[in-house]
Formats: sequence, C-alpha cells, structure tokens
Amino acid sequence: MVVTNFIIRRTASQVVPLAFRAFRTTRRFDHHHGSSALFSTVVNHNAAAAASRNFFRNSVPSTLHCYSTKSCSSSDESLIKVIQSEILCAESVDEYDDEEVPEGFPFKIEDHPGQETITLTREYQGESIDVEVHMPDLVTGNEDEMENITRDDSERANQSQIPLVVRVSKKNGLCLEFGLTAFADEIAIDSLSIKDPKVAEDQIAYEGPDFSDMDENLQKAFHKYLEIRGVKPSTTNFLHEYMINKDSREYVMWLKNLKKFIEA
Repeated sequence: MVVTNFIIRRTASQVVPLAFRAFRTTRRFDHHHGSSALFSTVVNHNAAAAASRNFFRNSVPSTLHCYSTKSCSSSDESLIKVIQSEILCAESVDEYDDEEVPEGFPFKIEDHPGQETITLTREYQGESIDVEVHMPDLVTGNEDEMENITRDDSERANQSQIPLVVRVSKKNGLCLEFGLTAFADEIAIDSLSIKDPKVAEDQIAYEGPDFSDMDENLQKAFHKYLEIRGVKPSTTNFLHEYMINKDSREYVMWLKNLKKFIEA
C-alpha cells in the first residue's frame, strides 16, 4: 500500500494540471501577478488529485462486489464498482488537513455537511454581520477557454476566486448587502445595495449605481468599511483553503450517497 501511494503521488506530481471536478462548472481566469501563490498551489494539488484518480482507476484491478441484499443487474454492479473505485481514489489522494482557524479570526464558522456554502457570523458595535461563502471557482489554465477573456480581466486570469455575500444589519432591520469576489490577497466589490424589510417584495427598490461607476474615494471607503468589520484578504485567503477542503469532503460524501442509492 505504501508503494502504491508513492506511485500515485509521484505520478500526480508530474502531469499537467487537469480539470478540478467533472461535475463542477467553473469560471476561468488568467493572472500573471505573484500574489496568487496560495491559490495556485491549491489548484495544482487538486489537478494532481484528478490525475491520480485516473492513474489509480487504470492501475488497480476492480475486485469489488455488489453487496445489496437485492439482486443487482450487471449494469448496476458495474456502476457500483466504478463509483466505489472513485471513492477509493478520492479518499487516497485528497488529504483533509484540519483547518486551523487563524489567531484573531473574528467570525464564528457555521459549516453544515451536505451544503454548498458556509456562513460566518459576528457582532460588531451593535451590528449583526453574516458572510455567505460559496465554493471556490478554480482555474485550469486551458488556453482554449481563455479566448473570450478581455485584457481588463487578464490581471486575474490565473487566479481562483471565491464568491461571497456580506450582510451588515442594523437593529432597525435595515441591511447593507455586498456582493464580493475574493482573489489572492485582494477583494473586489461587485455590488452594493440597501435591503429594507419594510419594502414589499413586489416593489422594485432603487439599488444605486454599479459599484465600479462610483467615485474612487467612495469605493476605497467601502473597502475600508468591510476591512474594519473583518472582511479582508487575510480572512478570504483562509476561506479559500477551507472551502477547497470542504469541496473534497462533500465530493466523497456525494459519491457515497450515489452508491447507496444504486445499491438500495
């Protein structure tokens, strides 16, 4: 088993980056700045993991059996074997490091297995702040998929990103909602709006101009506003690694649920 793991990891380290997950659709960007070391390292790890699964699948004989108490058709048996093989590959390649929360991390993390997102919560000077963190969008460096990227996007082309929604709520019910995209050592504000619970859902409230059209000083002031409340690059860099590990765990769980359904 030690030799097999060594061969798998050695082979994975020598292949070119592959797609992150076959079942996930990701947006892809290019980046030539050196600040994306953390993000690109995690991407390469997952690409190698995908390559290792292919190697493992081709190298290890399929000797698994259908354990269902009911009779399984030959096609179901084959499907169960393939799923079980993928589970073994994912569990042997992916190493789930316990995410050590950085010292001084200002948020409480709410992570429920089986869900696509996690939630961060905290109180700050009478405000309730919650952050909805989505799975990261990873890049593979596929040139064919970079053709439609404009020059303005080229600076972030090779960087992974995390979509976030930040809500800052006052006691009177008003809420300031930010739509963010976090890159390595950088947070971009995509949208900003005020949510009033007194406004009926069928009423269309004015949500202000596009954030990028705002005065530059006003944009900087809102970035500072979020930073003071704990939404800053050091926070999102940790979240990127956390969500990579979560995605790996959720993938294995998803495969096991598929296997249980076929066996039932």
